[in-house]
Amino acid sequence: MDYLKISKATDLEGRDRRLYRYLEMLPGFLSWGTIIGLIILSATAPVGTAVFIILFDVYWLLLVVFLGTHLLISYRAIKKRMNIDWAKKCDQLFAKASAGKISEVPVKDWRELWQVIILPTYNEGLEVIRPSLESLLESGYPTDRMIVVLATEGRAGEESLKRSEVIKEEYGNRFGKFLITVHPDGIEGELKGKGANQAWAAKELKRFIIDPGQIDYKKILVSVFDIDTVVHPGYFHCFTYAFLTVDRPYRASYQPVPVYHNNIWQAPFFARVAAFSNTFWQMMQQIKPEKLATYSSHSMTWQALVDIGFWSTNMVSEDSRIFWHCFCYYKGDYRVEPLYFPVSMDICMDKSRFATAGSLYRQQRRWGWGSENIPYLIFNTIKGWKEIPKKSVFINHIGVQIYGFHSWATNALITSVVGWLPIVLGGDRFNATVLSSNLPDVTRWLMTLAMVGMIVSAVLSVLILPEVHRQRFKQYAIMVIQWLFLPAVIVLFGAIPGLEAQTRLMFGKYMGFWVTPKHRK
Repeated sequence: MDYLKISKATDLEGRDRRLYRYLEMLPGFLSWGTIIGLIILSATAPVGTAVFIILFDVYWLLLVVFLGTHLLISYRAIKKRMNIDWAKKCDQLFAKASAGKISEVPVKDWRELWQVIILPTYNEGLEVIRPSLESLLESGYPTDRMIVVLATEGRAGEESLKRSEVIKEEYGNRFGKFLITVHPDGIEGELKGKGANQAWAAKELKRFIIDPGQIDYKKILVSVFDIDTVVHPGYFHCFTYAFLTVDRPYRASYQPVPVYHNNIWQAPFFARVAAFSNTFWQMMQQIKPEKLATYSSHSMTWQALVDIGFWSTNMVSEDSRIFWHCFCYYKGDYRVEPLYFPVSMDICMDKSRFATAGSLYRQQRRWGWGSENIPYLIFNTIKGWKEIPKKSVFINHIGVQIYGFHSWATNALITSVVGWLPIVLGGDRFNATVLSSNLPDVTRWLMTLAMVGMIVSAVLSVLILPEVHRQRFKQYAIMVIQWLFLPAVIVLFGAIPGLEAQTRLMFGKYMGFWVTPKHRK
């Protein structure tokens, strides 16, 4: 059996099924074990628990300083790279290769490369689709070397077909190749989601354009973008330059930084805070590429896609699973190269504030479902243990994933809720101690110091805005003040949906793919 294509325990039988099921329970077991354990210990051993909470608050403060430093370093790198003329650098690289000064490059002339852009869409309107295609035209990369695939869903109905025809009429002749695919509904074994749509689109592209045209697989670069993705000028040259200069370029995916500027002044404040928090996390991750996995809109090579048989058709978290699939397929010889270059996307926004809150929660829960990659990675590590050349690479990735999802589900709850339980549950004996009277003051003091992270976030949320989004002083003030709600946002739209996703996985209540609504005024 091909263990690299499994999505859940029910895909297996016998001992393998039981093992995978236990591994699916692991993330939720660790998170709930931490929370319940602290609740019990707050009543039975309040002194020890209070000491632990103070130490945890110190750790949280140090973590904020550490991550804040990484955030500032990443911001400077992004600003620097956005001011580079990447087309010129690609030309200079070509000149050096032609002169024989560089020998180890995938192709001498970057103009030989094809850029494939796959845009999966479901029911998004023309006001969302058009800006994405316009940004491709304005990116600066030769459009005659672009192959654009608008991947639609058959289940979206007649309206989707009409939109596709409008887009084809407007943009069909403006790229080297333009293909519209319609993913059939009801294919057995598939999950109704983006991964199945992307896989169908890639196979249709291979069938109708790449193979008939005898295009060299090694000269095709692929970017799979959410339909709301607006690329900044220079992105494809930046990606191309990275591909031509990094070590083992076919064994890497290439990750930009998602920023959510498309509808920034239309979305509610809590949705903006959640979106900026995600951007800042992705910025910090660029500093630590050994911990990176692909996320949302990203790029890779066509050769890697063909090698693994394209995206899984039964996954919710297809954006990260494609990396783990490649990682396991190549026995750990696969990585993510950070680009330090932004792509702009939509903040989650529905038709009303209340509806937006519900949609944002479901979006975060779907992202939290990425914990399904933990059992996948551990299971395939066990099954391929003898064939893995660098076992420490797998072990490190497993540790990073477990720590990341455990922190997501527990840290905010510990600092904001669980940390006060020794006073509530400790009883009269504990409340009479000096530690009890000092615990609130120490916690409040440490959390106040940790506010430096919130200040950095508030300042950077203004600094990363491009000129086109610069508004009046009132808008700047709102952008800064909204960060006062960060503690509530990371609990309500971070920890709780993340914990729910792990709980569902723990009990085998598998989630389907939920499409984030994209509404613009």
